[in-house]
Amino acid sequence: MMNKKSPVQARFVQIKSALLDEIERGEMCPGDKVLSENQLAESFGVSRMTARRALTELVTEGILVRSQGLGTFVSDSRPMSSILEIRSIDDEIVQRGHSYSNQVLTVDKVLASEQQSVWLGVQANSVVFQTKIVHKENGLAIQLEDRLVNPTLAQQYIEQDFKLTTANHYLTKIAPLTEADHSVEAILPDNELAHILDIPIAQPCLKISRRTYSSKGVVSYARLYHPGNRYRIGGHLDFHHAD
Repeated sequence: MMNKKSPVQARFVQIKSALLDEIERGEMCPGDKVLSENQLAESFGVSRMTARRALTELVTEGILVRSQGLGTFVSDSRPMSSILEIRSIDDEIVQRGHSYSNQVLTVDKVLASEQQSVWLGVQANSVVFQTKIVHKENGLAIQLEDRLVNPTLAQQYIEQDFKLTTANHYLTKIAPLTEADHSVEAILPDNELAHILDIPIAQPCLKISRRTYSSKGVVSYARLYHPGNRYRIGGHLDFHHAD
């Protein structure tokens, strides 16, 4: 015979459901502050421990986020990539417990323009490799990766099956990363980018420009385009353990 739920558990579930309903109806939005444990306990007529359990579970589930000394807030549900480290996007997606897939648009040899030659540190009009790949999370496009690669340092790059590996995984293996520089800016997509990412033409995007180096020189220059409503970047700095 199945045991009945205890009254405490029922009230704890009730608080969770009420908070989730407010979020789903748009009455609470990302960044909004949630009632404190004491306020929830008084509002629902329960103990502070019961209110704490409801908040703790919602934090664990990623619905809410705690900020020490400030309170508990509705979390921004967009995936977040660290600006402080370089990781393969498929690893990021799988770590979030989501499914990764991609669409390979271009794998080609091109003649470097004056600007592209500067980016890669090669002669203008020399042959370089270019790939354009759409990365998807749960079937939804979250990044267009437009990458130029120095063929001198990655001779077999365009022979890879990018349905089975990412550019990041392959390049890290054959030309280990020693340095990188990148910039982040907000842009509006043109018609082609909006079509590729399946977003409205008025949807702002994040553009990350990243140049990576190995011990032998510049390996690649990538422009990474993300729909602003599906993606964000951030990171955590710990100043307590500085040298």
